[in-house]
Amino acid sequence: MDKNQATGLILFAAVILIYSFFFASGPEIPVEETQTPVQTESATQEPQPAMQSQVLAESDSLVSSEKIAKYGALATLTSGEENQVTLENDLIQVSISTKGALVDEVNLKEFKNWKEGPLMLIDAESSKMDFSIESRMGNISLNELYYTSEASTEQDEEGVTIHVLTLSAATESGKISHIFKLKDGTYEVNKSFQIDRFNGYFTGDNIQLAWSDLVKAQEKDLAESRRKSQVNYYLSSGSYENLGVGDDLEQEQVAEPVKWIGFSQRFFTAGIIAEDSFQNVSLAQSTPQDSSIVRSMEASLSIPLKDGSANYTYYFGPNNYKTLKKVTQDFEKNVDMGYFFVSWVNKYIIVNLFAFLEKYFSNYGVIIILIVLIIKLALSPLTYKSYIGMAKMRVIKPEIDELKEKYGDDQTKMQQEQMKLFGQLGVSPISGCLPMVLQMPFLFAMFFFFPNAIQLRQESFLWASDLSTYDTFINLPFTIPFYGSHVSLFTLLMTVSQLIYTHFNNQLTTAQGPMKNLGYIMPVMFMFILNSYPAGLSFYYFVSNMVTFGQQALIKLFVDDDKIRAKVEESKAKNVNKKKSKFQQKLEEAMKAADANRKK
Repeated sequence: MDKNQATGLILFAAVILIYSFFFASGPEIPVEETQTPVQTESATQEPQPAMQSQVLAESDSLVSSEKIAKYGALATLTSGEENQVTLENDLIQVSISTKGALVDEVNLKEFKNWKEGPLMLIDAESSKMDFSIESRMGNISLNELYYTSEASTEQDEEGVTIHVLTLSAATESGKISHIFKLKDGTYEVNKSFQIDRFNGYFTGDNIQLAWSDLVKAQEKDLAESRRKSQVNYYLSSGSYENLGVGDDLEQEQVAEPVKWIGFSQRFFTAGIIAEDSFQNVSLAQSTPQDSSIVRSMEASLSIPLKDGSANYTYYFGPNNYKTLKKVTQDFEKNVDMGYFFVSWVNKYIIVNLFAFLEKYFSNYGVIIILIVLIIKLALSPLTYKSYIGMAKMRVIKPEIDELKEKYGDDQTKMQQEQMKLFGQLGVSPISGCLPMVLQMPFLFAMFFFFPNAIQLRQESFLWASDLSTYDTFINLPFTIPFYGSHVSLFTLLMTVSQLIYTHFNNQLTTAQGPMKNLGYIMPVMFMFILNSYPAGLSFYYFVSNMVTFGQQALIKLFVDDDKIRAKVEESKAKNVNKKKSKFQQKLEEAMKAADANRKK
């Protein structure tokens, strides 16, 4: 019998004694001697308070019996008063309930939502965590236990303050503790769960966690937020996976152990990271009709217990690539840096360039301009080679036109003679294109970087109030399919500059027919695509086009077509008796074979 049960019995006995002393009648009096109505009324009503007390005591005893039957040694821990205690550093404020030791709210102190209110990454209404463990009484929900809290601080080896919050619940049989630690300057909350004694009570070797989160819309552009929100996870074997970004219900039972799980939205992630690995992981996500909710995300998993202890870490913070990279292995993959052939540009160049420029400039429009200038300067040798290659093709245009007149519709012969001409003149038809192709990874990398760059979030420049979303210059009273109901001025400027660049570039090349017209079609297509993309991306492309104009104008000042023609003639004289290379021979043979097959 524990203290609470003993106390209940003592109080019950005290009630009986008080009732006997104050309300019990004296020697029995015959009824006929007490005929007055007042005495009769008094005799029937006076015992009622004692009877009510007895009923209440019996009711309390019944409730206690039910709890004992359900929780056993933990029964006394299922009653108490729920309070909210706070764990806080310079970056985040975490509210934890003394009932269940659950994370109820997480406020990211550096950020605001799109309505300029506090950015609550987690709140009690939308996020639910249910912890349970097997016992000899059955599956016990740890959410039903009440704890006492104690706050303290400590320091790590480098002198950084660590805020510690300990929630504990104890009986004569043992003690259960939840220890939360939050270091200054981080978004990581380290969690330690410990069971002391309760010998033979707990039979499970893991804690079951069911976590569901209705991810609230933190950004104005709901469609873009949904495109960038998904459940990510990382297998202990070293493979990154996700559930995709479709609108339909996505769910998966993961067969392998999992190292971490991230409920990742466009700019923020709420994640859980195992000390070793999570087992029996089941994940799901869907898109609700509610426009205030981005995604519904769920995770069910087992946290292994070792000697009654389990350790894991929460991450509640921004999708900043450098910040995420410090958390755990490949946690930075919660930020989409693009496909493998362009992601290296973002990871190793753009991210570091942004971080460097942020130290000296606070205006992100200026930072974008500087990034364009730096990249264009670094790639200027390729731009120069591209221009020279196109200039060579331009100066030999008379020879190419002569071949067209001579061979007419015989395309195979035309191509053979054209390749022969290129070899004699020392001109490569791809000399102007190859340098441009080498610059393409930088253009495509930006397509992935800017929509995911939290650095641009809620940063204004010129007429754009937020570079992380589209700039609305004009609101249309109707919706244009694949375009939207607004006009983005930065996208419009980008399109106009690209059309002008295409026109200027066509003057430098020998492109004819469909290839020439394609250069005008592509900018218009991209205008429709990028109209709802971040203003920072369109601004980058616009500035890039303008700088390219300047580069080509500068190169043109120092490049004389007559001198290029003289070099071509010089190469022609040297290559008069030059034998065909093996590559040329094989190419001609392939062209002859193709022509023969076509004629058959």
